[in-house]
Amino acid sequence: MTTIPRPEHPKPQFMRDAWLNLNGMWDFDLDSGLSGVARGLPTDSSSLSRKIVVPFCPESTLSGINHTDFIPCVWYHRAFDVPGDWGGQRVFLHFGAVDYDCRAWVNGTLVGRHYGGSSSFCFDITDALANGENDLVVCAVDDVRGGQQPSGKQCPDFSSRGCHYTRVTGIWQTVWLEARPAAHVQSVRVVPDLDGARFVLTPTFTGGGRGLRFRATVSAGENVVGVVDVPACSGVAAAVELSDVRTWSPSDPFLYDVRFQLLDGDTVVDSVSSYAGLRKFHIEGNYFYLNNEPFFFRSVLDQGFYPDGIWTASSDAELKGDIERSMAVGFNGARLHQKVFEERFHYWADQLGYITWGEFCDWGSWRGNPALAAFHQHQMEWREVVMRDLNHPSIVAWTPFNETAAPAKVNEELHRRCVQETVDLTRALDPTRPVNDCSGYVHVDTDIYTVHCYDQDVASFAEKFAKVAPGVREGFHVNFPNLDAPYADQPYVVDEYGGTWWREDLESSKAGAGGGGGATSWGYGKTPGTIEEVYARLAGLTEVLTDQPNIAGFTYTQLTDVEQEQNGIYTYERKLKFDADRLQAIFGAPAAIEKR
Repeated sequence: MTTIPRPEHPKPQFMRDAWLNLNGMWDFDLDSGLSGVARGLPTDSSSLSRKIVVPFCPESTLSGINHTDFIPCVWYHRAFDVPGDWGGQRVFLHFGAVDYDCRAWVNGTLVGRHYGGSSSFCFDITDALANGENDLVVCAVDDVRGGQQPSGKQCPDFSSRGCHYTRVTGIWQTVWLEARPAAHVQSVRVVPDLDGARFVLTPTFTGGGRGLRFRATVSAGENVVGVVDVPACSGVAAAVELSDVRTWSPSDPFLYDVRFQLLDGDTVVDSVSSYAGLRKFHIEGNYFYLNNEPFFFRSVLDQGFYPDGIWTASSDAELKGDIERSMAVGFNGARLHQKVFEERFHYWADQLGYITWGEFCDWGSWRGNPALAAFHQHQMEWREVVMRDLNHPSIVAWTPFNETAAPAKVNEELHRRCVQETVDLTRALDPTRPVNDCSGYVHVDTDIYTVHCYDQDVASFAEKFAKVAPGVREGFHVNFPNLDAPYADQPYVVDEYGGTWWREDLESSKAGAGGGGGATSWGYGKTPGTIEEVYARLAGLTEVLTDQPNIAGFTYTQLTDVEQEQNGIYTYERKLKFDADRLQAIFGAPAAIEKR
């Protein structure tokens, strides 16, 4: 029996029993001339000459292709049978993510098209299905260099350099089929209300008619602790009161089991399993609060790259493993950087009590080319990302942009307009979470004031942050004083610092103040001469941030090395570079705001 790669259900917060994983070996080919449609591949894929292991991108070794040059277009094919007990239901073809412009044909019929390299999507393929075997053909067009699509840290040059890495093309998350009744639960938004001891649910439905009801059952272990049963009306909120209140937190990441049902009388028309965490995250003044207690965000920068899978972890255990590695050295969360992480990662963050900020992969779409067309692509996909992930208790803030200084210098007004519109959109989609408009650099309208600082000298680093305080407007570190919106007493977070370049074989200074090392090694600052100097630098820089009572959190760069960028706590292969206990003492030290 052939082993299916990444066999676990890709959407653990919204699971039906009737699903079929399509990962595994597919027919495949590159299409450098973007001529596949003209050559008739949608209806006859017999000319595809290679094999690829889905869901790994063709640039990765796990895919079996390992082609790292630019790939403008790729084609996939596989056959599948619909399970016999799915008769009478609608069949949906799901993609976790495909980079970038994806079309799919079933038995020669175009069933859908999606733009966006990181958001999940699905097509209703029921009307294109045949009895017995069905043919599925998928095409993905990808243009990293065009300036019109978000690509994150994918390198726009041939070779990886600095903080840009190997590209990702085509399918890079699980592909799967799902059967749904004609009338079904489309989605349910879950908003925890800790102070009210309840969950507020807003369902949407597809199909059906008058007389249908929506029931949600909340359980704590074997005990039912809340039920709501209301008419099935899309967009109408209903509250589930909880008889047993238990909060979700890093120290106790308790999750309630939830069952959503669509009912016709006593008949269950549709049933979906889910889970939810009861937690409250909010801002008062310049502090974060979690479950009404002061909270200090001691996070690590996580870019979600893997040496064998690029953007795709080789296994579900690896997703969980990166969270465990982070927690093992003192961090309570992560700033997920320039990548939309797959839902299974957020599932493990929920399970383990790991706090995250959800960030978009905005680099590539408008840095230096802030055209409205490119920005439309950004907003369209960002909306899909927020709506997909907003039920995860581990996500406590949204970051739609990172380091937008370049476009601000090109067209300041267009930059302001684009950022403001996206912040407004994010708040409209999810008014329950604060928005960090842009991580570091040029702020326009932000609930969290974030800065980046890679000063490696502890004394001068301390001077930059000594005067941060409510009511103070100058005298402390701001990335672009002439462009940034002024500090307005929000939580102040240094959400990139450190980045100390270190390899185990480095025992002498090799880099200049701005980082260096060439194509094979890169990092920030002058490389320490010994590992003890690394510890001293990490301890000194971090203590500056934890001891300042008006700093609400930090993000250390970074969890792992990524290709030539070698400033991780772990190597690219996930080997710990340092002593875990010493790091735990540094990054996990109590912060001043927690001692108030």
